[in-house]
Amino acid sequence: PQGACSQYPLESEPRGPNLPVARIHIPEEFVTSTVAREGPAGRAWIRRLPDVANQLFASWNLTPDGPVMYGYVGVVIPVVQAGLKRVLKISWIDESSAQESLALRLWEGRGAVVLYDESAPNAGMLLERLDHRRTLDSVAVEEAARIAGGLLRRLAIPASEGIRTVAEEVSALHGVLPELWERTGRPFPRGLLDVVLGLIEDLSPSESSVMVNTDLHYENVLAGSREPWLAIDPKVLAGDLEFGVAQLLWNRFEELETPGDLEARMSIISEAAGLDLARVRSWSTVRLVDYWIWALSEGFTEDPRRCRRLIHWLRPGVSL
Repeated sequence: PQGACSQYPLESEPRGPNLPVARIHIPEEFVTSTVAREGPAGRAWIRRLPDVANQLFASWNLTPDGPVMYGYVGVVIPVVQAGLKRVLKISWIDESSAQESLALRLWEGRGAVVLYDESAPNAGMLLERLDHRRTLDSVAVEEAARIAGGLLRRLAIPASEGIRTVAEEVSALHGVLPELWERTGRPFPRGLLDVVLGLIEDLSPSESSVMVNTDLHYENVLAGSREPWLAIDPKVLAGDLEFGVAQLLWNRFEELETPGDLEARMSIISEAAGLDLARVRSWSTVRLVDYWIWALSEGFTEDPRRCRRLIHWLRPGVSL
């Protein structure tokens, strides 16, 4: 979550006669980014957000307890419920975030933030309050990678039915990747595209069915009181756990100065999570190419350069 500015005042229900109305402000940056990303549907959702929050405040008897924070697809409001500190999260639901509450229910607070209650129609969740000021970004990268690898393994419980699989995800990617490559101006040689398509064909038949948190990165692990470090904002698939490593490579990229640094980080994560290093390399190549093309389509400039460098280190024999 990031800090708050003001726009679209959001009023909680009064708690009794003559009590002032508490005003909560949706961060302007969140409004701007959501509308830019989602268009008219995003703008309509933003306009509904005050009413949704008011309903949840009333339903769960919540009192605001600090400024609104935000991430990529949701706002997080510190609240108090019956004297206990919680946070209310309301998210824009897309394919990647649709199963967040399911994952949190399955984990039951083991290695992840606790989900106390949810309102599926409103995409609202009442969550344990963690220390958003302390993330794994504040820990030396080698130790942070070790902790993240341990959490990746700990969260890899048997996946329940209904969770989209890695095989489904990459099968869909295999079908659209050549078109996306063309649409983004052929940003890398066809040889790399063929390598990735081949890797998908070779790797997808795996029958592994553990939960893979594909968005477990250093800023998504917060300090807690029950446990030292807890995961937030999961985006889960069912399949190879090695599929969940790539984001731990492209985050804190600036601390990777040589190919040896990348190898060391992959080794730390793989050892902590009990992973096959060759499969980590292969799945990370696939995901880096996917992220490279997505970043270009979003207008990002720095991330595609990082992807190029990481792939060059992972696959030095492939022309870039």
